[in-house]
Amino acid sequence: MSKELRTVSGMRPTGPLHLGHYFGVLKNWVELQHTEEAYFFVADWHALTSDYADPSRVRENIRDMVLDWVAAGLDPEKCVIFRQSEVKEHAELSLLLSMITPVSWLERNPTYKEQQQQITTKDLGNAGFLCYPVLMAADILMYRPHGVPVGEDQLPHLELTREIARRFNHFYGALFPEPLAMLTPAAKCPGLDGRKMSKSYNNGIFLSDPMADISQKIRGMFTDPARLRKSDPGNPSVCNLFPYHEILSSIAEREDIRQGCTGAQLGCVDCKKIFLKNLEAFLAPLQERRASFAARPSAVTDILLAGNDRARAFALQTMSAVREKMGL
Repeated sequence: MSKELRTVSGMRPTGPLHLGHYFGVLKNWVELQHTEEAYFFVADWHALTSDYADPSRVRENIRDMVLDWVAAGLDPEKCVIFRQSEVKEHAELSLLLSMITPVSWLERNPTYKEQQQQITTKDLGNAGFLCYPVLMAADILMYRPHGVPVGEDQLPHLELTREIARRFNHFYGALFPEPLAMLTPAAKCPGLDGRKMSKSYNNGIFLSDPMADISQKIRGMFTDPARLRKSDPGNPSVCNLFPYHEILSSIAEREDIRQGCTGAQLGCVDCKKIFLKNLEAFLAPLQERRASFAARPSAVTDILLAGNDRARAFALQTMSAVREKMGL
């Protein structure tokens, strides 16, 4: 298939990936690699905007994350997988775009305000954290994509990227497209405790978890808070587990579970056993692919080296055009 459309996205290497990452991001990336010229990058500079004080795990996290990516189905032959910090042109473009970006645009960024209020264990008063939307704009605009896969919570970031592209084109002449939002369908993947699944909450089911560990986690997973006994009728609509049946179980199984739960014939333990069966069937091929890549010590390095070269080749073309437009 001829890939006339181009897209780009990235992820910060801050720890192992969980089911929420897969169904919220990776599943969409895997599909896009077949229809678009796709660039997916390890955003290690972005990780430093908040974790600058202790970067000791960044390299290990990069390896683990790329292993999770290829386990999920990303194919280095069908997409470009690269490391942001190895394509130095990203830093140059970020610097040049910062020259035309008003500080007020950055200060009004809702994520900037929210995270400063919510994350009290880290000092986020650094310039890198304030300016990370400019770096994000550089990451995207470097590859001049027609669209970017995002969730609804990331729309403000993408709109800022569009504004920066518009401002550059106004000052120097048309170069950057204003990328459209390719909204990723929302996937409800609650954490084990009912909150959002998150590494920071330690409530996740991780793609690389052994099934023995997952089984133990699922045994203690919250379900319907009002259902104390099997004889109590349940409500799948408020159950913490049922969203996973909607993702992983067959239509027939879902209907049986719904009827058994509301009719007090199927207990939560039995419901969890069905989930574990389907989850194991889903994770087995992913973990097999992961193990095959992990068995080769240089596999991740080779993937990134090849991807870095391909990304850099495109970035050099973009920066040549940027410098010419800006008279540098």
